[in-house]
Amino acid sequence: MTDIVLVHGAWCWRRVLPLLWAAGHRVVTVTLSGLGERAHQLSPAITMDTHVQDVVTAVRAEECRDAVLVGHSYGGMVVTGAADRLGDVVARLVYVDAVVPSESGECWSTRNPPAVAAQRRAAIAEHGLLPPPPASVYGLTGADADWVERRQTPQPPGVYDDPLDFDVGRWAARPRTFVDCPAPALPTIGPSRELVRSQPGWEVVELATGHDPMVSAPDELAALLLAVAGR
Repeated sequence: MTDIVLVHGAWCWRRVLPLLWAAGHRVVTVTLSGLGERAHQLSPAITMDTHVQDVVTAVRAEECRDAVLVGHSYGGMVVTGAADRLGDVVARLVYVDAVVPSESGECWSTRNPPAVAAQRRAAIAEHGLLPPPPASVYGLTGADADWVERRQTPQPPGVYDDPLDFDVGRWAARPRTFVDCPAPALPTIGPSRELVRSQPGWEVVELATGHDPMVSAPDELAALLLAVAGR
């Protein structure tokens, strides 16, 4: 049995959970402050550090050991910081079409194209939060798109330009897997796709689906996570 810790970018992993449970693994799903079922906690005071601490607290409360720490989308930043604080409790990191930092002090915004960063900052200035994009940008249609639209919630404004501090050398020494979902490819993940193919130490796996494989390809994503957990 392996402890698998799932950290969302914007919402939930519901379709993947039964597949991981059926294989006998313990799964911890972390809902970040101000998102999902914690949307009522949305506040400008929430920062990247808040979300990192959400994960650290959950992992310690569950007394996880040799955990596979999985981050989706923005959650890639969060699991990077959480693993840094958790040390040997985390055995491997998995980035599911996620934002990957390369240096300490980077923000979520660092790897966004300038036009995207400007657009997102303008949305934060206007709305006081970062609205979620339509599900169609993830390649979802029909009932799947409707399912996602009902569950997405805005991101707290304070997480976008908040720098993440972590030990790069310690992070680079960890086993790391990047799950690339290029069909269709979400443009804002492009810099991370390029980064993981240029750095040593990465396992890169492609799933022929879009940015939300936990919705569009749950069987394939679960099989990948189970393979990683079995190592």
